[in-house]
Amino acid sequence: MGRVQDKVAIVTGGSTGLGRATAELLAAEGAKVVIADVQDGLGSAVAQDIAASGGAAHYYHMDVTAEAEVAQVCADIFAKLGSIDILVNNAGITGAPKPTHEITVEEWDKVLNVDAKGVFLCTKHAVPYMKQSGGGSIVNISSVYGIAGGMDVPPPFLYHAAKGAVRVMSKSDAICYAADKIRVNSIHPGWLWTPMLENVGKDSTEGPEAFHARILSRLPLGHYGEPLDVAYGVLYLACDESKFVTGTELVIDGGYLAW
Repeated sequence: MGRVQDKVAIVTGGSTGLGRATAELLAAEGAKVVIADVQDGLGSAVAQDIAASGGAAHYYHMDVTAEAEVAQVCADIFAKLGSIDILVNNAGITGAPKPTHEITVEEWDKVLNVDAKGVFLCTKHAVPYMKQSGGGSIVNISSVYGIAGGMDVPPPFLYHAAKGAVRVMSKSDAICYAADKIRVNSIHPGWLWTPMLENVGKDSTEGPEAFHARILSRLPLGHYGEPLDVAYGVLYLACDESKFVTGTELVIDGGYLAW
């Protein structure tokens, strides 16, 4: 308990799945958690649940692609809570399951705006406050598909491109802000049982049962991960136990990339 005691942590996309698990775990470990999302009902409910469990949580409506919103939320958080110590750039979407030659510019822009531009904007507007606070930790959620290509699902090449960008952005920012005592790392989850994965299975042309059987056959551990498996990785990179860790990529994938 208390691994991030009294630190102010922003979790984007914190209303469901991995974001929710991360927000709940950071709060349980003593952080003052800010859930930033566009799903107002779900996000507010998470904040209320955390408060009911004795934690400290606030919900803010924030579209990570809208710079004015991101800037205002960061300013409000700093004014209200006094610091920004942890930023978890988790908000993301998968995009259209198409090969590159079928993707429209509008589809490209939609995914890259959320998954890559959103990381850029949140980092841009959180860093000045982290500098004022004397440092901080930024944890960017990428994917195993930010490291390797894949055809396990109808190819969401947009997602691969965006998550690859997040991986390299993390390394560049780690170098850029090391002198400011701001650490920047990326996490690369594999297949987690989340609403996103459930929807991918339902939409699969081969049917959910065949889809899940095929994916599970590629996981050496033989089962899907849970959001909490990755949330513990976020907690490690957010807390002072990882004070000598920056610019790294933490893979949490049940052995998927070990093939």
